[in-house]
Amino acid sequence: MLFTPFEIRETVDMFLRYKLDIRAITLGVSLLDCIAASGTETRRRIREKLLSVAGRLVKTGREIEIEYGIPIINKRISVTPIALIAGASDDREYTAYAETLDGVAKELEVDFIGGFSALVQKGCSSGDSILINSIPAALASTERVCASVNVASTKSGINMDAVREMGHTIKAAAELTASRDGIGCAKLVVFCNAPEDNPFMAGAFHGPGEGESCLNVGVSGPGVVKAALESSRGASFDEIADVIKKTAFKITRMGQLVGMEAAKRLGVPFGILDLSLAPTPEVGDSVARILEEMGLEAAGTHGTTAALAMLTDMVKKGGVMASTHVGGFSGAFIPVSEDEGMVQAVESGTITIDKLEAMTSVCSVGLDMIAVPGDTSAATLSAVIADEMAIGMVNNKTTAVRIIPVPGKKAGDWAEFGGLLGGAPVMALNSAKSDAFIARGGRIPAPIHSFRN
Repeated sequence: MLFTPFEIRETVDMFLRYKLDIRAITLGVSLLDCIAASGTETRRRIREKLLSVAGRLVKTGREIEIEYGIPIINKRISVTPIALIAGASDDREYTAYAETLDGVAKELEVDFIGGFSALVQKGCSSGDSILINSIPAALASTERVCASVNVASTKSGINMDAVREMGHTIKAAAELTASRDGIGCAKLVVFCNAPEDNPFMAGAFHGPGEGESCLNVGVSGPGVVKAALESSRGASFDEIADVIKKTAFKITRMGQLVGMEAAKRLGVPFGILDLSLAPTPEVGDSVARILEEMGLEAAGTHGTTAALAMLTDMVKKGGVMASTHVGGFSGAFIPVSEDEGMVQAVESGTITIDKLEAMTSVCSVGLDMIAVPGDTSAATLSAVIADEMAIGMVNNKTTAVRIIPVPGKKAGDWAEFGGLLGGAPVMALNSAKSDAFIARGGRIPAPIHSFRN
């Protein structure tokens, strides 16, 4: 891959002025060869393997930052879903696995480690059920461990028993971390059609279909896209679509360079490049502001879903021309607490939970970093999850829910999570109950088009 002097100057300008960065390099590691008869031995093998394979991850990331002048915000590890590993051992105390992962993450100085996960879209094994029940305590007793549960897919439908259980799990995770506004829930994602190669937390895991190890990269650049659109005010949609596509191409080229270099130095295959526009709480790094630059007075007003659909599609079209290994989510994220423009839109009332749900039909993921009243029932949380899973299932796309019932707070209060997680106003939910709907259990069947080959 050759870069012209003009491209290099242009990219440096993106770093210095518009907050372009590598949001994450994530080393995926298979733990399938760590399984032993006893949980104690399995955890010992997990620790030794992660220290061996990922021992140079942070050092390598820092070296590349210095040599190339490219900020790499997070260095992360993802592992095989722990429900698959722990379920094959005799141990039924899965919190110990989370604590092992957390200890390794601290020792290696990685920011997060993902994979305290279960894949239950069609049903739960005993190991899956134990892991789900262990999530609240695991997230409360660790700092860097992230959990995810895939409860639905286009091929299998929606496991409503698992959806019901996740409502209770989220409530318990919030209560166990009540002193920090329920931050445990910020490390927990419920998925439909979860990708096995996602570098972004909290939903990253190294899927069973992946190889021994690989290096996945997440690139971000909302500020760069907004700056490009600022020079095209008054242009038609055809013209600004082309601007977004070309900008995504440039961002992806930079990510490809970093990812391949990091993989080479670590001696692992390069996996995928996720070119999602991932915002941060900082001003100038907002997806909402991109939507407003297209001509909306405020994100959430009429036209927002159309604008987001075009943005997501053009980012993907530009990215696939720049890399042969695009994967993960790739598009645009709309997390409320992590996007200052989204926060302002919620505070002004232009974005509601219902509008967010509509937007998730065209964005990269789903309802992300949503703070809701602490007295929200488990059944209501499950119903929110069910709606989002249905959008993903029917549209054959990844959707997710990362929702935080903030203990002791009501709609309009402020919840603070800190760092890249930011903070957000607590959003109101529909007051009508969904208890009887969630109590039915069973499985919502897959849609008719799931039978296509």
